[in-house]
Amino acid sequence: MSISMCAEKRGSGITPENVVRHELIGLKVKVADSTDPALRGVSGTVVDESYNMLVVECRPTAGKRAKKTAKPKEKAISKRNSIFIFALPNRVKVKIEGRLLVGRPEDRIKKKFDRW
Repeated sequence: MSISMCAEKRGSGITPENVVRHELIGLKVKVADSTDPALRGVSGTVVDESYNMLVVECRPTAGKRAKKTAKPKEKAISKRNSIFIFALPNRVKVKIEGRLLVGRPEDRIKKKFDRW
């Protein structure tokens, strides 16, 4: 299954059914799995998107060495080689295979998808 819902709540606007065709910038995201082990577990906010990549702004984790004034870092994550969990504005979490997101964001709206 390419997309799975982790909750049953549904709202207006962006939904689990239309998230693939929706704007991803501004959504909270976590990398559930990736071929690059260093990217597994990376989480933050999507700040940019290109044909093959999502750019995620990651906040420094709290710890002994973490500075309170530390600036967030941006990480580029390959869409094709990753599985993402997006948190929608209505707090529903949706797991999406990155291969479904490959393509220019403006072209993804027109793209036909098989029912997941």
